[in-house]
Amino acid sequence: MTNSRDVFARARRRIPGGVNSPVRAFRAVGGEPVFVERAKGSHIGTVDDVELIDYVGSWGPAILGHAPPVVVSAIHNAAQRGVSFGIPNPLEVEMAELICAWMPAIEKVRMVNSGTEATMSCLRLVRGFTKRDKIVKFAGCYHGHADSLLVKAGSGALTHGQPDSAGIPGAVAGETIVLPFNNIEAVRAAFRENTNQIAGIILEPIPANAGLFFPREDFLHQLREECTRNGALLIFDEVMTGFRVARGGAQQLYGTRPDLTALGKVIGGGLPVGAFGGRAEIMDCLSPVGPVYQAGTLSGNPLAMAAGLAQLRELDRIDGWKLLEDLGAKLESRFQARSSPCIASVRCFVFFSPVVRSSIWNRRSAAIPKNSRSFFIHVSRAASIFRRRNSRPHLFLRLIATKTSSKPLAL
Repeated sequence: MTNSRDVFARARRRIPGGVNSPVRAFRAVGGEPVFVERAKGSHIGTVDDVELIDYVGSWGPAILGHAPPVVVSAIHNAAQRGVSFGIPNPLEVEMAELICAWMPAIEKVRMVNSGTEATMSCLRLVRGFTKRDKIVKFAGCYHGHADSLLVKAGSGALTHGQPDSAGIPGAVAGETIVLPFNNIEAVRAAFRENTNQIAGIILEPIPANAGLFFPREDFLHQLREECTRNGALLIFDEVMTGFRVARGGAQQLYGTRPDLTALGKVIGGGLPVGAFGGRAEIMDCLSPVGPVYQAGTLSGNPLAMAAGLAQLRELDRIDGWKLLEDLGAKLESRFQARSSPCIASVRCFVFFSPVVRSSIWNRRSAAIPKNSRSFFIHVSRAASIFRRRNSRPHLFLRLIATKTSSKPLAL
């Protein structure tokens, strides 16, 4: 019988590290990855013929669970008409209209194929629009593996960033300024030290890749004010939060209007997708209208558009965001009743300690030793629960329709 260990051995012979994305390799927690061959609803089935309750949800896209009938049907119908055209199709237009209707800050939008591509394109666009080079990002926010964003903080609060990966030229990293999250004074100081040089600020409005930490009261509004005052653009990376924390994303929750927004995950219904959009005058700088070049052979792929539209419309039909919040609150209260290290103030995510609440995220992240986190993850696996395999675990809640009830369940 095929098993995960044998498949992993084969994978390591032909795929670097045996995986196509490093987080899947279990390096942070030890052990070897499981290989999945099927998934339905809240469960995944491995090649070892083991069924697990899945709290990863494909890292966010599976907000309706795995293989929801409405999404599978949409993909099937679209595939019968063609899987890729390389020329415009009506589903691209429908997706663009829906995104713009649900996120008023987005007046025009362009589809791409991943979150990294979306954030990377945002940076080129803000640089082209402002004719400036420098970018501000925040420690603890992850925006994909583009050279300008895979950067860590320098030795001082206002020093330029240092490469966080081999292969990134120091000159490229030097155009990125890395600041502590929630520290508006550091932002103001950066603008003073780099007058008329900063093109934009990019951040996750609710950072969730280094634990969970929330923006302090008025922080996002203050960023909006500082960008406007200094002629820079504000970019919200809502690849994770977009259409998950609310119908209009985190920008709806906090009432802050960015200039550009990067999207992904939920909008593809589980298929590869990304998008970025914002003010029309900025987006019209893109080729073929403007001088900023961006292109993609599979952008607006009809299968991804069909899957995403079906998922978003189903969420809207059932008011999925309220269901997730309500059901997530119940799950949170049960964890807390058992004195479990769980806090879920954004209840479509459930985060386990260490939960990060302020700009001192790096100190709080040491709250649980790495070996303890690894132990918790492997115990979860033994109990037939599949969760995030990294050093700051959290769960993605999904809505699963059941045969016996019309009410979705948060899983």
